[in-house]
This record gives sequence, C-alpha cells and structure tokens, in this order.
Amino acid sequence: MRTISLHDTRTGELRVLEPQEPGRVRIYACGPTVYGRIHVGNARPFVVFSLLARFLTHEGYRVTFVANITDINDKVYRAAQQRGIGSQQLAAEMTAAYLADTDALGLGRPDYEPLASETIGPIVELIERLIARGHAYVAGADVYFAVRSYPRYGELSHQDVDQMDQGEGIEGAERKRDPLDFALWKGHKSDEDTAWTSPWGRGRPGWHIECSAMAEQLLGVDFEIHGGGSDLIFPHHENEAAQTRAAHAAPLARLWMHNGMIRLQSEKMAKSVGNVFVLHEALAGYGRDALLMYFCGGHYRQPIEFDGERLAEAGARVSRIREASRGLLPGASPPWSASLRDRFFDALANDFNTPRALAAVFEWVREANRGDAGTVGDADLSEMLGVLGLENLVARETAQVPPDVLSLCDARERARTARDWTEADRLRDEMRALGWEVRDGPAGPELLPVT
Repeated sequence: MRTISLHDTRTGELRVLEPQEPGRVRIYACGPTVYGRIHVGNARPFVVFSLLARFLTHEGYRVTFVANITDINDKVYRAAQQRGIGSQQLAAEMTAAYLADTDALGLGRPDYEPLASETIGPIVELIERLIARGHAYVAGADVYFAVRSYPRYGELSHQDVDQMDQGEGIEGAERKRDPLDFALWKGHKSDEDTAWTSPWGRGRPGWHIECSAMAEQLLGVDFEIHGGGSDLIFPHHENEAAQTRAAHAAPLARLWMHNGMIRLQSEKMAKSVGNVFVLHEALAGYGRDALLMYFCGGHYRQPIEFDGERLAEAGARVSRIREASRGLLPGASPPWSASLRDRFFDALANDFNTPRALAAVFEWVREANRGDAGTVGDADLSEMLGVLGLENLVARETAQVPPDVLSLCDARERARTARDWTEADRLRDEMRALGWEVRDGPAGPELLPVT
C-alpha cells in the first residue's frame, strides 16, 4: 500500500492516513437535505468521496462508505408547506430524485445511505448521554447542547467562541442558557406536520445531532475520514465533532476533509441564492463523462467555476481520450507506461490530487499517439481511468444496438433539443431498462451496454 496523506481541516496540515484497524478505512460524507432536486454543487461531495473510496479500494483497503440523507429539517418543512404537501411526502419524492440523479453519474452507491427519520432511536440515546454527562440541558420541550461545557469547542473551524453565531436566529433564544448553545431536540410546533416521541415530549431532532448519530451507528467513533463541503465546517461539523467527543470522550473522526464550493458567476452555488444548475439538467446537457472530467479537473479543496467554457473543455478532454483509445491493444502495457501509472497513483496518494493525476493520463495519451498504431496496450490507461469513474472512455468493440433502442435515443435527442428534461430522463431510464446506457458527449450520444 502507498502512504496516503490527506489534508485535515482540524490541524490544517497534511496527515498520513492511519486506520484504527489495519487495512480498513471508514468514510462518512454529509449528503443532501432533500427539499428539492440537487444541484451540481451538491453533487461535488458525492463525486469526491465516491472516487476517494474507489482509490482506497484500489490501494487494497477495505472501505466502508456512508453518505447520509437529511430528511428531517426546517427546509423540508418550509418547502413542503410552499407546495401544499406533507413533509414526509416531499422528502420521499426528493430522496428518490436524488438517488436517480446520482445513479446517472455511474459511480455506484455508498455502502450505506441512512435517513435521519430512520435513526430517531440512536439520536435520542445520544442526547440522553449528553444530558447525563452534563453537556446538554432540557428547556421545556427542547434540549440544547451547552457549548461552553466543552472546552475544545472551535478547534475544527478555528474560530473564537465569543464571535460565533449558530445561525439559529431568535428561535429558542429565551430558553437558551447561552446564545451560542444549539438545539439537539426541538419540541413540536403547530405548523409542523410530523413529530416523533422522545423523553422530552413530541418533536424532532436538530440537524447536527442527526449526523453524529447516523455516523456512530454505522461506523462507530474514531473512524478514519469525515467529509463534506467546506460550507459545513461551521456550524455543522464543529457541532458534530463537539457533541460526539463530549458524549464519548473520543473523537468522531481522525481526519476531516472538506471540498470547495462550485461557483456560478463567482458566487457559491446554492438554492438559497437562486444560482443553481440542477444535476439532472447538467447531465442531460453535457453528459456524464464530461461532468466527471470537470469535477476531476479541479483539486477537491479548491472552488471551481461552473460555466459552459469549462464544461466544453472537459468534453473535449473526454473526446481526446476516447479517440486515442480506439487503436489500443486490449490488456497489455508498453514499457514507458509504468512510470506514468506510478505518477498517477502517487498524485492521488498526495491529498487526492486529481488534476495532477489527469496530467499523467494525458501524458500517457500523448505517448500513445506517438507510438505505432496497434502496438500500444490499454491496461494501465484502463486502470487509471477506472479509479476516476471514466473507464468507459477506453474504446471496446461496440455491440449491435437494437432498433427500438436507437429509436428511443433519437426521441431523447429531440426532447433534449426542446429542453424537455423530464421526457429526456424518462427515455434514458427506458433505455437503461432495456440494457443500454446513454452517454452524452460533444460528438453526440453514445449507447453502451449496461454492465
């Protein structure tokens, strides 16, 4: 196994990955709050940590990857009220949409995708433990974490405690002992259509305790990697880290990894801002392979801009690899390939540097183009691209596409031209049910057998 170093937000340093159990790595990445279709920015952590799990598996680790789904949240209640439907109905619909949209990325699923609504028992137990240890208190039907009872608070976000704001506004202010305290359990309100039973009355959990409980239930504490977007460092991850350590006298995670934001017109892509490009439209408009190439083209810790120029460039890079692979021999490697393969995997081992890894891929492509046609093998190229989820770019003998699938593909292209994304998605799903996957690129759609 290579020595793998990753940037740790808590220490601000590159740290060597040192599993608690040799050969086993546990990853928890914060997933979406399901009150609307996810946008490209929401997809970045899904891609980053799915690919990290692939790389670690390639390196010989046994990986358990957990990505939660937040289906109890103020945003879910508000969005459901605006649509005039129940909050559980909305959450179920948007969870199904999230699964379908991320399935289309072709990276597989995390090992576990827990729902907050199915973790109420462990959430209540964790709150009770915090109360018993003097780190939480009951205030009417609410329960709050006493921030100043935990001396290490602020170590993840590196903020001065006296300058912090939990972002909870005036809600519960009269019941808090300290304005900095945050809600672990919220008593039921008349305008909320769902509630759960607890020792403190009917209500629902706060956001931060949900993730701590889901992570602990599936991975234990002191697991190897906790990930998510950099916008979650404070208050969400700061609060997760504090409440778990306060409850167990052990850290939630050894390393905290945070990906940078996707920006649209130099602003963070966010539903609250209104500058979003939803994932399923991006997939329909640019294609899965171009989108993955776009994500891999930026270092995970840095923000990246989302615009047509960058997506077109990513599509051109996809076409370049695909074209270069057409004359390759299957299952062999030229002598010069090994050093580039090593550069690729060394780049990923050094803070998961996908841009540097891609540089090795394109140097490989340049060398292959200089060689005699039909004499260069594709084994190393396939291996490298496979870790990035782009293994399908290596050309293989094309299977005969049935006429009915070709007709569906033509109909989908017409729907895309008319910007009827719902119909385009339906036709894509129909082709997949028939055993064919459509991949969109600058040269048009490509039909591949589902593997």
